[in-house]
Amino acid sequence: MAYNPKGASFLVQILFICIIFYLGSAFSTDPVAQQKLDRVGKLPGQNFNVNFAHYSGYVTVNEESGRALFYWFVEAVEDPDSKPLVLWLNGGPGCSSIAYGEAEEIGPFHIKPDGKTLYLNPYSWNQVANILFLDSPVGVGFSYSNTSSDITTNGDKRTAEDSLKFLLKWLERFSQFKGRDFYISGESYGGHYVPQLSKAIIRHNQATGEKAINLKGYMVGNALTDDYHDYLGLFQFWWSAGLISDDTYKQLNLLCDYESFVHPSSSCDKVLEVADNELGNIDQYSIFTPSCTASVSQSNRLLKRMHVVGHASEKYDPCTEKHSVVYFNQPEVQKALHVIPAVAPAKWETCR
Repeated sequence: MAYNPKGASFLVQILFICIIFYLGSAFSTDPVAQQKLDRVGKLPGQNFNVNFAHYSGYVTVNEESGRALFYWFVEAVEDPDSKPLVLWLNGGPGCSSIAYGEAEEIGPFHIKPDGKTLYLNPYSWNQVANILFLDSPVGVGFSYSNTSSDITTNGDKRTAEDSLKFLLKWLERFSQFKGRDFYISGESYGGHYVPQLSKAIIRHNQATGEKAINLKGYMVGNALTDDYHDYLGLFQFWWSAGLISDDTYKQLNLLCDYESFVHPSSSCDKVLEVADNELGNIDQYSIFTPSCTASVSQSNRLLKRMHVVGHASEKYDPCTEKHSVVYFNQPEVQKALHVIPAVAPAKWETCR
């Protein structure tokens, strides 16, 4: 069949019109109207009712490059107007707060082993606060940029700047939370993200004299703070728990001393591989429970969060990460969460 340039041009125009129509139905220039558009109905696999509202969508943080951060906001179960606002940030760097924070840790919607059915987490933090989960920086989860180089040039400084812009614009959309007591919480590489964003907020408030973001404090669990002490504590734990040999313990302290936790030297990386082999199939974050043979390797887990049990009446499940991958890759789930198909990742991952 001969190539028809006019026909191809016509198809491109039709596709463009379809995208504009989709965006027009999902986005509004009025922040209050956008809040209503962001409201989430019943999720796929949700066979129970909830007595709280929740919202998800995008906030553009840089118009020029087209950077937009994805959020999922869950109101408090009771009297959300009197409860504080808490921002949750997972670490990695490069891990989704939707994947871990919401679906496996402190959020209300957790995923069963079939990867399709949800159950309600009775210990969700929205029992006592309004919780805002943010995929940050761009390239993580459903957050995106129209400029591909943004994905490879993310850094702590720009991440804090973008997160600050996100909060300021999000509070325009959800103006009822302006001035509300605000806390930031996170884990792992959140040991960088959380205090750096807190500092950016304080500087912004001092420079503008405004306090739309009424920061009251922050908290970080299992925080990655500085490379020396993080490695020191990690190696001591492995050794004291009998997970690595005496010789490997000595080599780790010798070759990885003051090395970058995220970008170690080749010599440090080699001895980390030795330690990885000695760890075997043990989940270092939960050494007395079964590990998930279908989950990521121990070496990748070094940069990931702790697996926790979200439901006391549920049998312990070490494969929660695997369930998240199945659930959030479903087109109907992405549609329910207002993910734009044109910018959705080809394959959604818990960590990039």
